[in-house]
Amino acid sequence: MSSNISRRSFLRAGLITAGSVAASTVPFSKTARAASGGELCTLLDIRKCIGCEACVEACRWENADKFPEPEGEMPAMVPVDRVKVADWSSEEKRDVRYRLTPYNWLYIQYAQGEYNGKPYSLTIPRRCMHCQNAPCVNLCPFGAADKKSNGIVRIHSGLCMGGAKCKQVCPWHIPERQSGVGLHLDLVPQYAGNGVMYKCDRCYDRIAEGELPACIEACPENVQTIGPREEIVKRAFALAEEIDGFVYGDTQNGGTNTIYVSPVPFEELNRVIEKGPGQPHLADAGNAMEKTNNMIAALAIAPIAGLLGALARFKSLAQDKEDRR
Repeated sequence: MSSNISRRSFLRAGLITAGSVAASTVPFSKTARAASGGELCTLLDIRKCIGCEACVEACRWENADKFPEPEGEMPAMVPVDRVKVADWSSEEKRDVRYRLTPYNWLYIQYAQGEYNGKPYSLTIPRRCMHCQNAPCVNLCPFGAADKKSNGIVRIHSGLCMGGAKCKQVCPWHIPERQSGVGLHLDLVPQYAGNGVMYKCDRCYDRIAEGELPACIEACPENVQTIGPREEIVKRAFALAEEIDGFVYGDTQNGGTNTIYVSPVPFEELNRVIEKGPGQPHLADAGNAMEKTNNMIAALAIAPIAGLLGALARFKSLAQDKEDRR
């Protein structure tokens, strides 16, 4: 084992241990079980984030067994100019931390500037927003994405064909594709899909056990709070009023289960953050499912989604095992 890996493992263990101690003061288990009949939401007070990446390390550690492992040569897609290969599986690319990838479901965004005549410097954990009316769920032509009653929006890797419709319709373009894996290789490897889409699943397996998501448990600063959505939204607005701050996520895309509170307006933060592929914006986002063209698309693909969804479920018995983990 190299010294770099050893140091990284030591740092990871230390950060997760420190975060666990801090998070132990949050009575999540009782809250989660009490809210099991409704949607859970997370509140991120970005004033507290110090950019230590303990959450990033914890996410990667916890979800390592869910990451894609391509085997063999990736098939050339037809037509080549329309479907590009997206390969993040090399050791160098797997270690990318500055954006979202199939191997990095959470990253830290940096914002520096001046507001009301005073300089500010903020670090912002970014991941899937877990929308209440998620367009990725409603418009996936393969029926691979779904939203649980507890508010978690998840892409089932055993059902996903990697068509990237979810990324296209997501207001923040969150999901990322890894080619060379997935169901499409067993069906029509050159003519449909091209991999699997990946994103934060909010540690659904830990939530099911009444445990904290790994990113929350590992945070040494208690940046995130999780609980019933109604309570979290109330707490977010109370905090915003207390600090003369701003709220993001309560109405964006019709409402999400990820709520940010900031001492600086999000329009200003959006102006200064680095944006691009795998680096989502912080601009206001309208309700994607209210757009007429998306509703028409949803109706148009419904029969296809049903057919492919049934085929996928028949062909992918392994998904049942994944769900039971």
